[in-house]
Amino acid sequence: MEYIIKLTQVTIAISVAYVWIFRFENVLKEFKQFGLSDITRNFVGATKICLATLLLVGIWFSSFVFITSILMGFFMIAAQYFHFKIKNFFIKHLPSLILLILCAFLAITSKPPL
Repeated sequence: MEYIIKLTQVTIAISVAYVWIFRFENVLKEFKQFGLSDITRNFVGATKICLATLLLVGIWFSSFVFITSILMGFFMIAAQYFHFKIKNFFIKHLPSLILLILCAFLAITSKPPL
């Protein structure tokens, strides 16, 4: 199970970094469609890259994983909202939906004891 958790962390981190670094033209188009400002886009991008980095740090320091996966999950919920708002086809919803499910899995499996 530990291997699956770490693999999930790496998958989310690489996926987010790939989109925000190598597919930035796509991000520019989507944020224009969503009607969001450049400042919002830059804030979201910087925050998501920081969270992706923290997920990788969580491989060695597991205390980072719970809150990081919750915060990343909120960004994926927001992505779902905006895809619904502009009535995108389901295929456009799929990447953020899959990442949302993976974030939920991480949050559940890394929840600290009360």
